Amino acid sequence: MENEQITAYSLSKPGSYEDLPFGEIPICYKVCGKLFLQLYPMTDNNKITISCEPMLADFYRQQYPGIVLPGYHCPDRLKPYMNTVYLNKDVNITMIFDMIDHSYDRVVSKLTRIEKAELDKITEECK
Repeated sequence: MENEQITAYSLSKPGSYEDLPFGEIPICYKVCGKLFLQLYPMTDNNKITISCEPMLADFYRQQYPGIVLPGYHCPDRLKPYMNTVYLNKDVNITMIFDMIDHSYDRVVSKLTRIEKAELDKITEECK
């Protein structure tokens, strides 16, 4: 999986943008100021960390041991809600895109009414 594919897919989401709040790494993808994906584009340790519903996060971890793990560099209280996916392993791109969709949708569902209205406005302007 190429980092460019992750970037392009993440930026194709309505209202999404790239941010570097922690320095060069991780590259963060946000919507309305809320983080939905972190990309660690390191040659020997390429991975993403994404938001996930706890039961689904656990399912992915059981289905893909050694590939999908509790959120890297997340406090323990957030680990049930975050997954890290190692991209240097044999990873199905459709699964990655589904996980990104889930993370984005999860973040958008928690936006305030005002933030959702802003996002709707941005989405309409892009059409």
